[in-house]
Amino acid sequence: MRKPVPAACPCGSGHALENCCGRYLHGAIPAPDAEALMRSRYTAYALREEAYLLATWHASTRPVRLDLEQEAQAPQWIGLKVKSHQVQDAHHASVDFVARYRVNGRAHKLEELSRFLKEDGRWYYVSAAT
Repeated sequence: MRKPVPAACPCGSGHALENCCGRYLHGAIPAPDAEALMRSRYTAYALREEAYLLATWHASTRPVRLDLEQEAQAPQWIGLKVKSHQVQDAHHASVDFVARYRVNGRAHKLEELSRFLKEDGRWYYVSAAT
């Protein structure tokens, strides 16, 4: 059964999903930079696109599976704010963001500085910086 697809992209860009993160989720083109990858990964969490999340996670830190469909109290992702996108060099970048979500009606937020690595022309999520 196909999941319902929102018209507007969940990443908050204001663009239609298919003209925004949908291009990356459906494999039409790779995300051009770390911020675009982070936004598309947020969208993938919102749409429960586990395969995309795993495919864009660097092999050195990638979990075996995520089980997004099995979460008893799955979060409802409700907003994303990118605070900054820093490029360290041609192969390393970071994105500082705040993602808001609800679980059982309670609002929560995730603040993270994510690290990204570019390999073979593609960006990958590595980890949250500590």
